[in-house]
Amino acid sequence: MTENPPLTLRTDVDGDVRIVRCSGRLTSSVAGLLHAEVKPLIPHAKKIVLDLTDLAFMDSMGLGTIASLYVSSKTAGCQFELINLSRRIRDLFTVTHLLSLFEQCGEANVTIP
Repeated sequence: MTENPPLTLRTDVDGDVRIVRCSGRLTSSVAGLLHAEVKPLIPHAKKIVLDLTDLAFMDSMGLGTIASLYVSSKTAGCQFELINLSRRIRDLFTVTHLLSLFEQCGEANVTIP
């Protein structure tokens, strides 16, 4: 059985927008990496977008980290969005009642295989 790779992040800058492309697995052992990468971007961006296209798995710590970054962004007046959620990750946000925080992303930006 092939294990999904650990979390890798790539940040692209588009004007005042920071797009953080996440791939691999967002778990408790690497959630701090996402926080350390995204939190310093908040004061310098009008909008942060997490692109979850290649995120294969996320556990509760990953979910908590994203929720924490959302709160930090809102507090700083920065827009925070998620795009390209897989069905599994979208279901995780739905079950925990956190999907409503990210409804602004709209169905057009959500990929469900």
